[in-house]
Amino acid sequence: MNVKLVDINLQYQNIKNEIDAAVHRVLDSGQFILGPDVDALEKEAAQYLNVNYAIGVASGTDALHLALLACGIGSGDEVITTPFTFIATCEAITYCGATPVFVDIDPKTFNINPVKIKEKISKKTKAIIPVHMYGQAAEMEPILEIAKKFQLKVIEDVAQAFGGEYKNKKLGSLGDAGCTSFFPSKNLGAYGDGGMVFTNNKEIAEKIKMLRVHGSKQKYVHELIGFNSRLDTLQAAIVRVKLKYIDQWNNMRIKHAEQRYNKLLSNCNLGTPFRESYNKHVYHLYTILVNDRKGCQKFLNSRSISSSIHYPIPVHLQKSFEYLGLSAEDFPVSSEISQKTISLPMFPELKEKEIDYVVKTVKEFLELTRTSTTH
Repeated sequence: MNVKLVDINLQYQNIKNEIDAAVHRVLDSGQFILGPDVDALEKEAAQYLNVNYAIGVASGTDALHLALLACGIGSGDEVITTPFTFIATCEAITYCGATPVFVDIDPKTFNINPVKIKEKISKKTKAIIPVHMYGQAAEMEPILEIAKKFQLKVIEDVAQAFGGEYKNKKLGSLGDAGCTSFFPSKNLGAYGDGGMVFTNNKEIAEKIKMLRVHGSKQKYVHELIGFNSRLDTLQAAIVRVKLKYIDQWNNMRIKHAEQRYNKLLSNCNLGTPFRESYNKHVYHLYTILVNDRKGCQKFLNSRSISSSIHYPIPVHLQKSFEYLGLSAEDFPVSSEISQKTISLPMFPELKEKEIDYVVKTVKEFLELTRTSTTH
């Protein structure tokens, strides 16, 4: 049996007629830049998250970058975030001329540990970026309380958690701004790059709308130094189709994770995903902890099971951020977790027999490992 990590094509085949019709509608219209589907998606996504504004941009990275700029982050500022994330979170901070200041993660959720945030706040601190890692909400209440006390902006990185919830509130709606990615493999993905910023703040929304189109409200009148960061109309049309299915697809992910994977792996000597009782974890990734990750991945591959590592090198240990002068010991939880994570196949259309085969293979590997260490 061959089990893919993600099967985007299978999802496309299931909604092919709707996707094809949406693409042809855009092609027939000839409106490829900020066309009607972009405006429609912005309205529909804002309604879904129950926020006042949604602004489509060219990528999830741009969403973070423009949201930071719109929140007033600039040269010399500091932004608190997690080192256990995709590098785009921290790249966006540096694009503004600001410096990422890292806080270690909670060993259960892999999200930023709010208990450790206060000690990292300085006079230069202007914002916090919590990342909802793997599909589960960061602990937002204490983060928002700290932000309010110290007058900091909160920008949620929702790239891995679209449709997820924290205490019955949609992720991306809790901070000053929320940012998501429409990268094809995401829970809500396009067929190319794309991203979106969510906010209830009119000033932030208006500034992002200007920044995405060369700092302009009116054609050829440029009030700001802006960017070319428009959400492609074709991608917006595709995401509009998919948005109708996001809750259904997320619920299928939850079922795979909590009713199949977790139960079948419950008696194994490894770490399965933890979910806070008040969170809706949407399992963008189903990531476990294994002591011999390299061996496990090799064994899975030999059985035609795809897997991936998210993420093997935390940001504070990346060469691009070595100027910060940080070491593995500075963030021991992130450093340790990054050596043990392995993501197993996870997508809505995954079949029970495929999950069973993956679990059976993982158990075989663990048994081989146990046997070899007892002899």
